[in-house]
Amino acid sequence: MTVDLFISCIMDQFYPDTAKNIVKILNVAGINVEYNCEQTCCGKFAFYSGFKEEAKELGEKFLKDFPNDRPIIGVSASCVAYIKTRYQELFYNTASHLEFKRLVPNIYEFTDFLVNKINHLNFGSEFPHKVVYQDCCSSLRDLHLHDEGRRLLSAVKGLELVEMQRPELCCGFGSGFFSIQHEAISVAMAERKIQDAISSGAEYIATNDMGCLMQLSSCAKKQGYNIEVVHIADILAQGI
Repeated sequence: MTVDLFISCIMDQFYPDTAKNIVKILNVAGINVEYNCEQTCCGKFAFYSGFKEEAKELGEKFLKDFPNDRPIIGVSASCVAYIKTRYQELFYNTASHLEFKRLVPNIYEFTDFLVNKINHLNFGSEFPHKVVYQDCCSSLRDLHLHDEGRRLLSAVKGLELVEMQRPELCCGFGSGFFSIQHEAISVAMAERKIQDAISSGAEYIATNDMGCLMQLSSCAKKQGYNIEVVHIADILAQGI
């Protein structure tokens, strides 16, 4: 099977090694990965900041960047959820209507693809640490994913998966704009999430969303919390 890889803006700019790990994992699963280096933003940040025309322009480019009728693997849950739920609003009854109708059923969030599409959970990974899984709001409410990340982590040799209290609560990133416009509230939400993770005994927080990762990681470093925040792919790639 050949897939197209959709790398989010945050991963592209700040976490390129995670993108390489995702390619490694997909290759281990027998997946051939194609990457269009012309791809840019899906338009999520513009849309949720109120700039719908700019979001539409970015969305039209996104449709052109992924013209193939094959699976598209998105590495950030909120971006995938935005495309699946908001492109209809942007492109319904427009010249791009057929293109959006073609693309939306083909795009998968990374853990959803591994667990529900190809049923590949064990990659021979090793990670002897306590890990808690951070449920991205978009995963839970828009993509209806819950156990996918946990099932993947449970197959990692040496990893002890623990649960935090109130796992369904938001980390405070929101759409990105929320964390800027309401900084104090956003920081308080992130601190609460990190404290819940630490109370679980976890050494690492794993997530499938780049917004959550950046929010929690920056807060943990600034406040001096003794916990690391990583994309789930960075754990799955260990030892392979």
